[in-house]
Amino acid sequence: MRRKLVFVIMWLTLSFFVGCSVNPLTGEDEFMLFGEEQDVELGANYAPEVEKELGGRIEDSALQSYIDGVGQKVARVSHKPGFKYTFVAVKDKSTNAVALPGGWVFITKGMLTKLKSESQLAGVLAHETAHITARDVSNAMSNQIGMEILLAAVATSAKSGAVMTAADLAGQIVALRFSRDDERTADLGGMGYMVDAGYNPYGMVETMEMLEHEQTLRPIEFLSTHPSPENRVAYLRQRIQTHYFNKAEGLSVGREDYSRIVLEKLKD
Repeated sequence: MRRKLVFVIMWLTLSFFVGCSVNPLTGEDEFMLFGEEQDVELGANYAPEVEKELGGRIEDSALQSYIDGVGQKVARVSHKPGFKYTFVAVKDKSTNAVALPGGWVFITKGMLTKLKSESQLAGVLAHETAHITARDVSNAMSNQIGMEILLAAVATSAKSGAVMTAADLAGQIVALRFSRDDERTADLGGMGYMVDAGYNPYGMVETMEMLEHEQTLRPIEFLSTHPSPENRVAYLRQRIQTHYFNKAEGLSVGREDYSRIVLEKLKD
């Protein structure tokens, strides 16, 4: 009897959140377990746990300000500028970037050391921002993590059981996988964001070429959770030719600033 009551409560709770949402990058209706208000709550509740999972933030205020500044330029021109975006560089040595619902983006030291310019950084952050605005993270959580944990996620209780759930959930969030369709949409949507923010779109092409080359040497964490769509570099180059060719040359690359503020400070 008690078990039945638990499922009834779960069902009634979910009924307040389940519905359809329009993906601003595709214009299509998509099933969503949460509303946008819950996206913000999820991000705020679990960002500290994900940050710990990724080794904690890099202790350099100038570097953090630079990363967040680039991300904010992208976020301001996104489809969801009202989210309170936070872009954080973390110590994890993997080559990865992780987005949370509601506006949180973490980029690892391993990824930062592989990049060579501000436009490449903007490409990664724009790609993750596109996952947030398309609500791919919320959708992946709904589909991959499970109903019981998601119900705990939207709860406001500070009981020890909820804290344990938060710690367990952090590892699952980091390991969420997006579909290849989601990746293509985030690539193209993110490229639009970075161009609107003033960055040369070839930065995204260069980053994807780098990641695919690194993948031939050893498995890359970013590509395990962000599977590479077919002809990724080809369709990105084609998008530049058809949409941004006349703009690209005059847009920011920022190799010197990136080298001085990021690469020089991350030398072992």
